[in-house]
Amino acid sequence: MWTSLKSLDASSVCLALILGLVFLVLYEMFRIRSFRAQTPPGPRPLPFVGNLPNALKDPMKFIQLMPQYGEMATVYIGRRPSIILNTLQITKEALVQNASSFSGRPNVPILDWVTGGYGIVMAQFGHSWRQQRRFALHTLRNFGLGKKSVEERVLEEGRYLIAEMCKTKGTAFDPQHVIQNAVSNIICSIVFGDRFDYDNKRFAYLLKILNENIVLAGSLIGQIFNLVPFIKHLPGPHQKIHQNAEELKGFIREAVEEHRITLDSGNLRDFIDAYLVEMEKQQKSNEDSTFHEMNMVMSVSDLFFAGTDTTATTIRWGLIFLTQHPDIQERCHEEIVQVLGYDRLPSMEDHDKLPYTYAAVHEIQRCSNIAPLGGIHETTQPSKLRGYDIAKETQIMVNLTAILSDKDHWKYPDTFNPENFLDDNRCFNKPESFLPFSLGPRGCPGETLAKTELFLFITYLLQQLRFSWPADAPSPHMDGNFGMVRSPRPFNIICCSRGADE
Repeated sequence: MWTSLKSLDASSVCLALILGLVFLVLYEMFRIRSFRAQTPPGPRPLPFVGNLPNALKDPMKFIQLMPQYGEMATVYIGRRPSIILNTLQITKEALVQNASSFSGRPNVPILDWVTGGYGIVMAQFGHSWRQQRRFALHTLRNFGLGKKSVEERVLEEGRYLIAEMCKTKGTAFDPQHVIQNAVSNIICSIVFGDRFDYDNKRFAYLLKILNENIVLAGSLIGQIFNLVPFIKHLPGPHQKIHQNAEELKGFIREAVEEHRITLDSGNLRDFIDAYLVEMEKQQKSNEDSTFHEMNMVMSVSDLFFAGTDTTATTIRWGLIFLTQHPDIQERCHEEIVQVLGYDRLPSMEDHDKLPYTYAAVHEIQRCSNIAPLGGIHETTQPSKLRGYDIAKETQIMVNLTAILSDKDHWKYPDTFNPENFLDDNRCFNKPESFLPFSLGPRGCPGETLAKTELFLFITYLLQQLRFSWPADAPSPHMDGNFGMVRSPRPFNIICCSRGADE
């Protein structure tokens, strides 16, 4: 055999390679054609890479085109077909009426690499996920989630945030760090039992690497990793994702060790204390306990991420929308001052008295659209949806972009206008298509906290400050940066303190 191989000339080898490549491409085209005959319509995919080139070139435009294929569309992420749900009705049918079939999580190599499948967000739909989510929700409620104590934490942090913003004395500044630090301090006070000053360099670094990973995981290198996960063994920019994740987990492990040393099981201070006690109890009574070190670290990491970036990103978008529409900003301020004055702090009970402001907060969420395709789901078993057979382990995504701008459900679908959330009597009214937290068992576990933070932070900011653009500021890029969340591109803003003498 070796002799015959040596006798082959270069042209024969090249011809064999070309023929082999042609065969692979023809096979792939046949495979795709077979799949497309059985799945909902969608854009024509390319062999091996699917629809990724178009999706990466202009993500928002790609997503906005999906409804033209109907209430369901099929796209290919590499070689794998994924189904996008484009309407509220079919989303409810899948995620609520058939929740057990559509609540899985797919194997996303870049995320599995850093999470190991532990925690809550990317855990598979099953016993461990149920235990971890149930425990997290129960513990967060015990430490004030949905209660007055969390409102007090948000308002206290609001004071720090406004004081920090006022230090700029009317000069242009980038609000990203102070907003992210303020929002993160709320979940940190619940999880770690402490807040971090805005000039804490180590915490600022952790927020920075958190931002880096959000951007990198959704970037071209993240998508290449998902197609060819073997590259985790090779050098490259993807290694930065793993390095950042390990640094964040190292920070959490240090906090866990400090808690372990000072733990008083009769006086629990925060989520980590509660987890340590639960872990010891479960390990003594249950050999198959899902409460262990890795799940603890990743659950804390999930809460830290979910409680930091999504809400902070929404508030940053909010500053953009309110500064772009100074008339809406002023109308909110006038309503707030009329009800609260300048000295009384807002509370969640005030939302009925502040219908326009409350509507503006919801409109910020609608237009921010920070998760254009929601969280990725996966079918846990063969299913049927509108006559189509959906195979087990099919990726399912919800086109929140289409639902949040559906012309049949919104009065002003394409513009920033709080009137979308007001009825004819000027009372707040939330349309059924308002789904920023998704639906079903995989809906955002931090929904209650996010709602509290968004209303109180934004109302407090509008009560005390006026926001405007620097004189030479370019128009903001409204598509933003498309990563794990859709975030604004960096921008500078000016804030000025308001007062009773206005």
